[in-house]
Amino acid sequence: MPRQGLTTERVSEAAAELADSLGLERLTVAAVARHFGVADASLYGHVRSREALLHKVAVLGAAAFGDRLALAVAGRSGRQALIGFADAYRAFAVAHPGQYAATQLQLPADIGKSSVGHLRMIELSYATLRGYGLKEPYLTDAIRFVRSTLHGFAALETAEGFGHPRDLDASWRGVLDAIHIALSNWEMTEGEQR
Repeated sequence: MPRQGLTTERVSEAAAELADSLGLERLTVAAVARHFGVADASLYGHVRSREALLHKVAVLGAAAFGDRLALAVAGRSGRQALIGFADAYRAFAVAHPGQYAATQLQLPADIGKSSVGHLRMIELSYATLRGYGLKEPYLTDAIRFVRSTLHGFAALETAEGFGHPRDLDASWRGVLDAIHIALSNWEMTEGEQR
């Protein structure tokens, strides 16, 4: 029987917070149990395993991430949408490194298809880049380019991997300028037109 006062929602929220403070790789059922001051077994009515716990953090993190992205691109298009999207992406990834890492996990199909946050993040990615007039398959290529660039920058920033004294925000603006130029001039092949 689940311990009184513990709910699946409270367990998931605590796990998300711990993922950010401890790191996703150190998030365990035992760590969440310690957070609540209970035995590990007290949580098994709410979460079956570490893998299930990670899935809950991924879904919760994706919902928060998707909300931030949606607010950042609302009413914008083209370059302004890209900047809003990228700034929200970076801010979430740096402020919530554990939750962000969880959103990058490969989820079982049934969980991924029902995660509103994950679906919203995908839709927002496509909507933002459609403002550049890209169509498939180039739209997917461009999304992969943008996502890998934003992910790499955020991952290096979180790991304090930028050692040069150059202002990080200035570099970020340069990266966004370069992405905008690349998207504005995305090469079409095989006679395709935008």
